[in-house]
Amino acid sequence: MYRMVTAPRRIDPVLPGDRRPGLVWYTSYGSNTHLGRLAAYLRGGRPAGARRRYPGCRDRTMPARSLPVELDGAMYFATRSPVWQGGRAFYDPGADGRVLARAHLVTAGQFADIAAQEMYREPGGDGFDLTDVLTRGRAVLGGGRYETLVCAGQLDGLPALTFTAPWGMHDVPWVAPSLPYVRFLAAGLLSAGAWDLTAVAGYVAACPGAAGHWSAGDLTALLGRNG
Repeated sequence: MYRMVTAPRRIDPVLPGDRRPGLVWYTSYGSNTHLGRLAAYLRGGRPAGARRRYPGCRDRTMPARSLPVELDGAMYFATRSPVWQGGRAFYDPGADGRVLARAHLVTAGQFADIAAQEMYREPGGDGFDLTDVLTRGRAVLGGGRYETLVCAGQLDGLPALTFTAPWGMHDVPWVAPSLPYVRFLAAGLLSAGAWDLTAVAGYVAACPGAAGHWSAGDLTALLGRNG
């Protein structure tokens, strides 16, 4: 039913020269790989299975493009989300492995507003100064779970930005993600068009936190019903 249609893009690890870009690639590795889930951050609303309504961005335009990409590092699930009642996805760029992700082309202002909502801050303020993350590849804005900005490099000359926790993968207990959360994440990767059902199910099931709680068979059946 699902077929691979395009190869995932690799991020050029060289940091971009432009420190004040108008457009950036918001590189999502968690539930925002799913465009329907991302729409709640952009346009406002409460996605199915979530316990929170999001205010949305000042600019509510959906991404101009979304591309499947792969990042160096590892994804794992930790902490407990009151929105999803399970573990959240985090990215450890210093770990060995590869991360399946989806890069959404948005404005720098939209990225700031998405990040603010992930940090439980109000969007539409002064936004974030991206100079540090674009210069050093990392900027810690606070000690919270998504308050560390990461620039993985560039894609088509524009920065590939994401956010994660300040800690590493082995510094916190792993926590299994809930069914609604893992469904959005896996379905978003599958709809990106670069990985087939078997690849997505096996990848997510092997990530720390999901491993031992969600099998590849479980996820294959879940995604198959959604397909």
